[in-house]
Amino acid sequence: MMKMQSRTIMQDSKMHNEIQSSVSIMECYVCGKGLSDGHSISAKTLSNGIVLFCDVHYSMQ
Repeated sequence: MMKMQSRTIMQDSKMHNEIQSSVSIMECYVCGKGLSDGHSISAKTLSNGIVLFCDVHYSMQ
């Protein structure tokens, strides 16, 4: 006669949230200068999207 074995499986399930990100160089839309050139960079939302400007060109927009 064959004997049946009873087994219990316990599983510890955890939620794994994945975060995706991307990085790009921040440069002024007008002159192409950035942080490595000693300029601060600010973003402005214009009709065509978000545009980055250095401290020199930000006030001109």
